[in-house]
Amino acid sequence: MANDTYDEDLEQAQLALVEAQVAMAASGERVVIVLEGRDSAGKDGTIKRIVEHLSIRLTRVVALPKPSDRERTQWYFQRYVAHLPAAGEIVIFNRSWYNRAGVEVVMGFSTAAEQAEFLRDAPDFERMLVESGIRLIKIWLDIDKDEQAERLKARRTDPLKQLKVSDMDAVAQDRWGDYSAARDTMLLRTHTPIAPWHCVRADHKKKARIAVLRHLVHRIAPATIARDVPVADPKVLFSFDADAVGDGRLAT
Repeated sequence: MANDTYDEDLEQAQLALVEAQVAMAASGERVVIVLEGRDSAGKDGTIKRIVEHLSIRLTRVVALPKPSDRERTQWYFQRYVAHLPAAGEIVIFNRSWYNRAGVEVVMGFSTAAEQAEFLRDAPDFERMLVESGIRLIKIWLDIDKDEQAERLKARRTDPLKQLKVSDMDAVAQDRWGDYSAARDTMLLRTHTPIAPWHCVRADHKKKARIAVLRHLVHRIAPATIARDVPVADPKVLFSFDADAVGDGRLAT
């Protein structure tokens, strides 16, 4: 994607999101965006483009640290509930309650019983959110193993990216197959008609960002705003279905 085309598409989508947020402020609509994906799949860069021109007062990005000893004794979803939006607000979870279906499975940070309970309860939890009037948007960013290796290498060699380096980087490659299996189980068990997953082929960062922003416009904005923005490229962003696990649309 040429830089001039990218910049034009980005500006168009960002302007539509600003206009959508103006409409939300008037209507009182509430939006939750769950952004999940492989390590180095581009979550931070995508979020940066989403919020760049949005209202600081009406937009929050939530990236929770590991739970405290006290939080470990609470209902699992409890600390996420505290960050849900009020009228007119957009809340973006940069990783979310789905930690329990991903890194906690691969690294053993929770028990098998806790993980099974999560997969059983998450659809009901999300149904309650949607039925309460929250617009819930779930996006999974996927990249292939070689692309992830290149991005993790860039983190180690670029001084501007040193804050992104973590002990989990090496594990991401060493346990690639385990992460793939956890991803597949998570998507299959928690993709529901009321709270569906959309997946993004994020090997090309710019195409992925444009696809996500366009998708958000068409999920959030009134039709009078969204009609001027193209829909996301279906070769980049697609609605999850069970066949995606084995037909090559998701990296294995």
